Amino acid sequence: MKPETYTPKLLTVFREGYSAATFRADAIAGLTVAIVALPLAMALGIASGASPDKGLITAVVAGFLISALGGSRVQVGGPTGAFVVVIFNVIANHGYDGLLVATLLAGLILILAGVLRFGQMIKYIPHPVVTGFTAGIAVIIASSQVKDFLGLAIDRVPADFIPKWQAYLGALQSASWAAIGVGVGALAMIIGLRKLAPRLPGFLIAVVVSAFVVALLKLPVETVGSRFPDMPAGLPIPTLPDVSLAKITAVLPSAFTIAFLAGIEALLSAVVADGMAGTRHRSNQELIGQGVANLGSALFGGLPATGAIARTATNIRSGAKTPVAGMMHAVFLLLFILFGTDLMAYVPMAALAAILFMVAWGMSEYQRFLALLRMPNSDRAVLLLTFGLTVLVDLTVAIAVGVTLASLLFMARMAETVEVDGSAMRDADLDAEDLDQRDDLPPGVEVFRITGPFFFGVAGELLDTLRRVGQSPRVIILRMRLVPLLDASGAQALEEFVEQARLAGAQIILSGVQPQPRSMLDRVGLGETSAKLSHAVDYARAQSLAVELIEKS
Repeated sequence: MKPETYTPKLLTVFREGYSAATFRADAIAGLTVAIVALPLAMALGIASGASPDKGLITAVVAGFLISALGGSRVQVGGPTGAFVVVIFNVIANHGYDGLLVATLLAGLILILAGVLRFGQMIKYIPHPVVTGFTAGIAVIIASSQVKDFLGLAIDRVPADFIPKWQAYLGALQSASWAAIGVGVGALAMIIGLRKLAPRLPGFLIAVVVSAFVVALLKLPVETVGSRFPDMPAGLPIPTLPDVSLAKITAVLPSAFTIAFLAGIEALLSAVVADGMAGTRHRSNQELIGQGVANLGSALFGGLPATGAIARTATNIRSGAKTPVAGMMHAVFLLLFILFGTDLMAYVPMAALAAILFMVAWGMSEYQRFLALLRMPNSDRAVLLLTFGLTVLVDLTVAIAVGVTLASLLFMARMAETVEVDGSAMRDADLDAEDLDQRDDLPPGVEVFRITGPFFFGVAGELLDTLRRVGQSPRVIILRMRLVPLLDASGAQALEEFVEQARLAGAQIILSGVQPQPRSMLDRVGLGETSAKLSHAVDYARAQSLAVELIEKS
């Protein structure tokens, strides 16, 4: 084990040298992310069944610790949509103290997972399962905001999906046209700014304009101040919640769910950040940092937290260089908590609902969802079952059933690929695929051989291999004659591999693709007719094709 495996990236950055110019870039990026995170943290706090100040506390405390102690250079953390369903249910069943205990336990679980080197376990979660429960959470979040968006007069909205919509339909006559106008206006502003001026903070602008219009016209619309009249200002003093064995036992399943979601989303975000920034995160240290951040958030009365993909991407696009950018984002949010909390009271609930509609739309990943629906029946079944169970039953059940079903189906497909042949191996079987693949390799060409089934458990290895190559080659040959099976996660990894290679200026050649993998590649647009890569019947033809591509470039 390398000694830096458990070293926060912040320490690595300081050892390399940290200049004033780098701090300036990090501070600008941190301010940009804080502007995006401000209305989002408020909205997520309310959607979780808590209050806006809880979301901001989480963004400040957990956001600072995730960047300071994590294993990624540019990760930004805080409250996210993935936790909304779990938090809402824990608060409803065990009270807010129960949530704090569950968050403390989740933090300890994450730290233990990092110490035990479970950071690589994320690659064993099948792609249809991740997409299914993420899309399911998106539907639940969007559904939870219908009341505020329409201004419905409902005292208590049911937690379950179907009763919730029955309550909405029964209260449609109480809809407020003023609330609908504010919500639609905020939604139109966000969508319009994303298309016309994507660099502007659409969420914040929509909130500010909506609050100004409501105050100026004195519209009869519910605001944050009217719903939370006694909202405290500033950071609370850290305290340990009331912990008992009975409460620990009651919330332990929820704690595991929170830890699982935090670990998955944090590592997914770190992988996305690596692809965008060309960095390499330390997965086990990232889990430890996430664990400490959740402990800190619970002690300050905050919510569960994890890495936020959208805010991390914003951080990178804004020029962030080091973890200091994420820490500065937390500092800027702290300044708002200390000096601007009173302004939150003017924010219309309908505007926050519009923001959460956009969050849900982004989480849904509808393009991936639709792409998986074109996959074989087994992948489609895992996707739809996970999605349905997330929406109608429970997130924990959905993940457990989805992973189990995916594993069983994988074993069944593997059994179908096994052939028993009593004849002896012929000399002809020992063709070029089994010899030294680097003999006569043209300059500027890199080659990798994939052996065995390319499934959800090994898909991430392909991207890791590309990152280890160092100087980008002009052509990459992937030898796939010994790959009998390619599943949806493997196909997704190949798509990402091709895209990252393209951005690096390299062209991809697949050689010797077998029938089942070929069928999967056709489904995702990487077949023999694709303009994104080239196919060769064998390795000899792939070498010749590589020479032709280099000569043309």
